[in-house]
Amino acid sequence: MKKTALLLLYFLMISCYEQERKCADFKTGKFEFSQEIDGKKHTSIFTRTADLQIETYDGKTDTASVRWVNDCEFVLQKLNPKTMQEKKAISMKILFTEGKKYTFEYAFVGDAKKQRGTVTKIE
Repeated sequence: MKKTALLLLYFLMISCYEQERKCADFKTGKFEFSQEIDGKKHTSIFTRTADLQIETYDGKTDTASVRWVNDCEFVLQKLNPKTMQEKKAISMKILFTEGKKYTFEYAFVGDAKKQRGTVTKIE
């Protein structure tokens, strides 16, 4: 009986915990995103203004429009796509924030397969 009460108390405390979401802190600025692809770390640096995101990855620079849906969700659309894949908009949702980092979920608009990543604000 004592174990059941402790377990119930534990789950009650966890369900009350809400992760921080200070999305407004990340609407503009300079950011870094790193991910591992085939065992190798790849990093991109991007600057986001109120309506543009300029990203440099692997020596190439791309610009996308930024349309905020709400405080924590936005859609990126490349301004000069070169392929059909690049024409697809990307939906981004900030899940939670912690200090200078945020964890987000992203997918092509209309695609059910979502991926996650973490971004660090560097300026």
